[in-house]
Amino acid sequence: PLIIIALAIGIIFGSDVTGLIYFDDAIFTRDVANIALIFILFAGGFGTKSNHFKPVAKPAMFLATAGVLITAVITAAFFSFITGWPFLKSLLVSAIISSTDAAAVFSILRTRSISRNVSSITEIESAANDPMAIISTTFILQLILGSGINTTVSMALFLWQLAGGVAFGILTGIAGTYLYNKIRNIDIGYYYVFLIGTILFSFSIADMSRASGMLSAFFTGYVLGNKKLPFKSGITSFTEILSFIANVGLFIMLGLLVFPHRFSEIWITGIIVFLALTFVGRPVAVLICTAFCGLKLREKLFISWGGLRGAVPIVLATYPSAAGIDDEHQIFNIVFFAVALSILIQGTTIGWLADFFKLTRKSRMKPGQTMELVTIHDTDYELIQIFIDPDLYKGELKISEMELPPGVTITMINRNNTVIAPRGSSIIYPGDVLSVLASGEKIKKITKQVLGSFTAIS
Repeated sequence: PLIIIALAIGIIFGSDVTGLIYFDDAIFTRDVANIALIFILFAGGFGTKSNHFKPVAKPAMFLATAGVLITAVITAAFFSFITGWPFLKSLLVSAIISSTDAAAVFSILRTRSISRNVSSITEIESAANDPMAIISTTFILQLILGSGINTTVSMALFLWQLAGGVAFGILTGIAGTYLYNKIRNIDIGYYYVFLIGTILFSFSIADMSRASGMLSAFFTGYVLGNKKLPFKSGITSFTEILSFIANVGLFIMLGLLVFPHRFSEIWITGIIVFLALTFVGRPVAVLICTAFCGLKLREKLFISWGGLRGAVPIVLATYPSAAGIDDEHQIFNIVFFAVALSILIQGTTIGWLADFFKLTRKSRMKPGQTMELVTIHDTDYELIQIFIDPDLYKGELKISEMELPPGVTITMINRNNTVIAPRGSSIIYPGDVLSVLASGEKIKKITKQVLGSFTAIS
């Protein structure tokens, strides 16, 4: 909904509808969109947790790298065969639209409780595959524009963009973590300024070295997101806000660049691209990249259908115009139309498909009030939540009878979105959410102790 609303605002205020704002500067759009993508990709990396990443690293990264290339080549071959377009031009369109969109995927999957492995693969792929699509699109544009270009040099540059982007991102993340933990006793606002500087530095140092700045930004976010940082909860919220603002602003600007009356000229081609991508290129790529990962066919089909398109393909669609090979915005309009179909069709049916394939799981209740532990200096303590699921447990438990180990404190009880200050005489019931302060080695123990005090429902 956010994507559609933002696009609609841009289109309504643009040249074809109300005419309040005339905007057709593809070069300016590309440059501003690239800045927005830096923050979007950083947030995607920051939110990718290593404990979710490691179990599904193989299929997720295959899809995010080889999967993008396979999708582009298969889609281009099918599209070129149907339309008669030159293969290289078809490959450019396919490369542009080959990546899935993290914002769209996250906004849909995280509102539903999908099977952990399936949702993790789809989310991590969507967060990690944008750089590959950006590199592929840039590489194909160089082939189209650079007559007599040295293929060996181009391939070496392509590999350097990948390897260099990862290396610069990891190194910047490590350096940023070190500096974050050295800078103490300052206002939290300065940490946010430092974060923005870290993001821009990560992109710039890689870009100046002709590596992928986008890939560098993603891996800087991944490293920082999986390290202990001062004010971690505040920094996490700030990255989400940055990504939200970048997404909304980006889609409004892209909406301004659209001229809907031109859709009458390209809608058939746009449908062909969507069909070739969704029912040929993407499924083949998923089946190949997950061939030996132990996933069931229904899980693979869901991952294939869950590859929604969004911001990055539309941004990449401005590259040909900015390079002077799409003056009529034909490629941009085709890609925009195909992305709109993806959002409308796949986005509205993915929840139904999860239910149909029985991939949904019971969602954990999210309390209306939570507590956070905000620290500047290192601490072994964490503030965790323990949910007593009423579908799994019955009975009641008095706090004074729990015999909590030293260093463990129940700080809050949330019952039906009502906060209760715990006392020794307080009674805990199924359905309650406990906020518990405990040191790292005691977290599993206290969780097991609390849940073990209730009677399991067989």
